[in-house]
Amino acid sequence: MKPEVNREKARDRRHTHIRKRVVGTPVRPRLNVFRSLNHIYAQVIDDSAGLTLASASTLDHEVRDQVVGLKKTEQASVVGKTVAERAVAKGVEQVVFDRGGYKYHGRVKALAEAARKAGLEF
Repeated sequence: MKPEVNREKARDRRHTHIRKRVVGTPVRPRLNVFRSLNHIYAQVIDDSAGLTLASASTLDHEVRDQVVGLKKTEQASVVGKTVAERAVAKGVEQVVFDRGGYKYHGRVKALAEAARKAGLEF
C-alpha cells in the first residue's frame, strides 16, 4: 500500500526543489506566488537583503473592491497587474518567477501573464 499523499507536503517539497535554483537578488528580485483555496498572494522579494519590495493579494483594500464578483483566475490577473505596478513604481523591472510549487496553469499563469503585461520582465 502507498502512504497517504499530503498535498501540502508535496507542494512544499516541490517548492524547496524550485528554491534551490530560484534566488532573488537586488537586480532581479523573486516574484513569489502563494495560492490558497479562496485567495492568491504575490510578493516581490530581495532574498539577499530579506526584504519584500512589493506585494499584492485579493485581501488588499485596493484590490478587494476590484475583485468582487470576478472568477478566481480573473482575480489573479488583477493581483498580478497590481503587484507589477507596485514593483515598477519601486524601480523593479526584471524579476525571476517563483511559482511556489504550483503548476504553471490557471491562476498562477493568469497572475504571471498580467504581471508581464503590466511591465515586469521574466
